[in-house]
Amino acid sequence: MTAVTVRRLTPQDAPAYRVARRAALQADPAAFLTNAHEFAALTDDALAARLAPDAAGVTLGAFVDGELLGLLTLVRDTAPPLAHRVNVYGVSVTPQARGQGLGEALVRAGVDLARSWAGVTSLHLAVMDSQEAARRLYERCGFRVWGIQPDAVRRDGRVHAEHWMVLAC
Repeated sequence: MTAVTVRRLTPQDAPAYRVARRAALQADPAAFLTNAHEFAALTDDALAARLAPDAAGVTLGAFVDGELLGLLTLVRDTAPPLAHRVNVYGVSVTPQARGQGLGEALVRAGVDLARSWAGVTSLHLAVMDSQEAARRLYERCGFRVWGIQPDAVRRDGRVHAEHWMVLAC
């Protein structure tokens, strides 16, 4: 396995975040609800705000030799009845870096971070039925499918189901 460093991204990482996120959206458009065109329209300030210390989510980056090659975002529900839940979004590894352990390093770091937050009892995510490798990665990291939403997403003439997954903390 390649030496991977996972850390929280900051506003200074916004240019690298733009490149990595756009690459993910272009490589696997069916895996995400946002498309590359919509993402490209975001301003530099909007991207920096996503990575600010007071942002709604925490975005982790996986780096190899200083290059940002993977992403994962955690968002804790804020409504008091749901504040025990953390949602995992936007997990990606650039195509050229797949198979080197970056995805697993990101997911495990995200799980560890969420578990360190007081009151968190579970992590939740949804993975498209077209993303079998991603589902297997989440299962290796302890997530389990608890339900499938049929007809969840329609894109480019295709209908996708989502596998809803959970991990108890």
